[in-house]
Amino acid sequence: MSIAGKAMKITTNTLQEMRRAGEKITMLTAYDYSMARILDGAGIDVILVGDSASNVMAGNDTTVPITLDQMIYHAQCVVNGVDRALIVCDMPFGSYQGDSKQALNSAIRIMKESGAHAVKLEGGAEIVESIERILTAGIPVMGHLGLTPQSIYKFGTYSVRAREEEEAAKLIEDAKLLEKAGCFSIVLEKIPAELAAKVTAAVNIPTIGIGAGSDVDGQVLVVHDLIGLTHEFNPRFLRRYLNLYEMMTEAVKEYIDDVRTRDFPNADERYS
Repeated sequence: MSIAGKAMKITTNTLQEMRRAGEKITMLTAYDYSMARILDGAGIDVILVGDSASNVMAGNDTTVPITLDQMIYHAQCVVNGVDRALIVCDMPFGSYQGDSKQALNSAIRIMKESGAHAVKLEGGAEIVESIERILTAGIPVMGHLGLTPQSIYKFGTYSVRAREEEEAAKLIEDAKLLEKAGCFSIVLEKIPAELAAKVTAAVNIPTIGIGAGSDVDGQVLVVHDLIGLTHEFNPRFLRRYLNLYEMMTEAVKEYIDDVRTRDFPNADERYS
């Protein structure tokens, strides 16, 4: 039986064991109880309470507006629906950059108020001090390199990162710094597959890719993209497993028609 299959609870140590055994790690986002129940029941290893909730749940153009209080709320909902998966909560923009004391306080709030198991921060050398301070409280930290959506206004585009030699070299060094600081895993977003493979070989902690090819230790997607609720978002790296947008649209239209034609509720769907 696989390591993940044997695990009653997925922990940061489980992910490390999976990497050593060459067993791929699966991660998806969730922001609410109902979705978390489904993902956990299906056997997902890691659930990321992503700041992408700002986009898919709130309709914002970027992840920047979402607040710490809102992230804690989403994480609380997910925790209530999960028995087995490791739950990682994104630290939102402005809750950790430039002030390691604030970073620690923000991370403690997430852990105490939501019940999540770990936090995730975006960036490399510039946030190492915040990571180290969070770790002093015994809070597991997942890193995030490559395309870092909280920095969208700096980059000005969601295009592939680290194609140039200088940026690629910095990314590898940042990955080593995150490992040395104590991160248990690193997300690699939207970087060349060859570079992602080099990063994975350069560190001894699990790498989880999104748009980073297959030579990483695991994969993550936004669940709304995977099931086709966000039908207008079509990046190259995305594989859709359902088209719920069309399915739900047709279901709602059918419901409207049934109500207006008095077909719903019928005799079996009422009380006497």
